[in-house]
Amino acid sequence: MSTGQPLASGKSQIFESLLWFLPDWVQNTVLVLIVLALLATWVIRLRNKLARRRALRQPQPVPAATRYDQGSGADHLGPYAPQRRPEDSSA
Repeated sequence: MSTGQPLASGKSQIFESLLWFLPDWVQNTVLVLIVLALLATWVIRLRNKLARRRALRQPQPVPAATRYDQGSGADHLGPYAPQRRPEDSSA
């Protein structure tokens, strides 16, 4: 019941159907670009993993808490905060 042809996976059939009409040099260029993209993602993942390990081995000090006056985040009004009045010294 064998047809004599090797069975290809669905992905390879789709890939071949997309590239079969292109010249060989374009097909080869596309294949090389795909391989380079895969290698680049592997290198980036490896680099990030190594950076994470280094960061865990050498923890950085946490910066000191900012003063309450300076504030930050949603509660911080910045330049829109009301100006402080000088303390009344006549009392």
